[in-house]
Amino acid sequence: MGTETTVATDYLVVGAGAMGMAFTDVVLAETDATVTVVDRHARPGGHWNDAYPFVRLHQPSAFYGVNSRPLGGDRIDPIGWNQGLYELASGTEVVTYFDQVMRQQFLPTGRVQYLPLTHHHGDGRVTSLVSDREWTVTAGGKTVDATYMNVTVPSTSPPRYGVADGVHCGPLNELATVSSPADGYVIVGAGKTGADACLFLLANGVEPDRISWIMPRDSWYLDRADIQPGRFFDRTTERFVRQTVHIAESASVGELFQRLEADGLLLRLDPDIEPTMYRCSTITSAELEQLRRIDHVIRLGRVRRIEPDRIVLDGGTVPTTPSTFHVDCSADGLERRPAVPIFDEDRLTLQTVRHCQQVFSAALIGHVEAAYDDDETKNELCTVVPHPDSALDWLRCWLGSTSNMIRWRLDPEIGPWLEQARLDGFSQPVPPSDAQRRALATAGRRTLEAIEQAQRHLASAEASEER
Repeated sequence: MGTETTVATDYLVVGAGAMGMAFTDVVLAETDATVTVVDRHARPGGHWNDAYPFVRLHQPSAFYGVNSRPLGGDRIDPIGWNQGLYELASGTEVVTYFDQVMRQQFLPTGRVQYLPLTHHHGDGRVTSLVSDREWTVTAGGKTVDATYMNVTVPSTSPPRYGVADGVHCGPLNELATVSSPADGYVIVGAGKTGADACLFLLANGVEPDRISWIMPRDSWYLDRADIQPGRFFDRTTERFVRQTVHIAESASVGELFQRLEADGLLLRLDPDIEPTMYRCSTITSAELEQLRRIDHVIRLGRVRRIEPDRIVLDGGTVPTTPSTFHVDCSADGLERRPAVPIFDEDRLTLQTVRHCQQVFSAALIGHVEAAYDDDETKNELCTVVPHPDSALDWLRCWLGSTSNMIRWRLDPEIGPWLEQARLDGFSQPVPPSDAQRRALATAGRRTLEAIEQAQRHLASAEASEER
């Protein structure tokens, strides 16, 4: 018989990943509530505990973490393919950071109970994964689902294709532990993880002709140089204005993407291949130059099965060998989940409310939870912006994020909060420069026009898809 404990709490937060931590941070800062955090991992940080050893953020560290504590030192990278831009925290830095937030900030308040290595079965029933302990958590307030975004990584997700005996296939985590060179390397997956695997091999001296990249869909990328805080704020503001103008002035979705690419606001690997995927991946011009060194890009759809001498894909087969390392990068990462109401009586479901900004979204949801009483108002202020998957989702994300931003700027509670929010990254507590004023004035004049044009573009594209 296990040892059972009853825990009374105001909020039961299920998941100590980045979103759960960011939400808890704001609730602790802005209310007197008690919080119980349960998580399957031994340390806070969610999927970062399982990620590949060489993983780094794809956005500046300044945009990540919890609102009350900076991540990194606002340093500019002096070397490497991110040179000249703000630092990107490593996976080790991120996990250490969240562990420090929990142990140095949350637990000392006396208002947080943290239950690592546990599983939440629902209805407040929690069991240990390593002992016979059990807890019944009575959330007098609400249960917060911080796992809905369902982040998956290759090390915890089996390949989505068959792998025959005698095939060397493993997650990209194993690239950091190889003891001898393979015949070659086949990267399976076209997203951020696949690009990271390619860049890791190239950075460690693997010749491009020994790398094959299976790319079921080409992707649009964001130029990381355009998404920077601090000294680059003018450029970041300009980027928002330029894309607003392009949306307002474009006659079709096709023309819009042509304009965005011509202006450097979207990038692609091969200028002759039209991307059909968009997953918020950022890249630098130096990284893109490196990826373009790989000539053997296989565009035959998804992998169905890997055999010792061949890879079977949707559109054909390609040869391989038993000594080739097939690097699995096919986990979905942040999949596109159906949007559900964030606030639903005694339950909160954390989701993104700004384009690909998970931790900012969780922090804002925490503020809205603390500042407002009724679910209808809360859900109106926190309209979900689902994580993108297709190229057309770039426009959907822009429309959702911009519509939310207008609501927030007009709200007497959220506007001032944004100006002080570290995680916002796009507001400043100091007066804007003359250049920013001019840029923001232009955006203000064109935003409503752009919203109307975006709605027309999406309606036309969706009607074409239905036909």
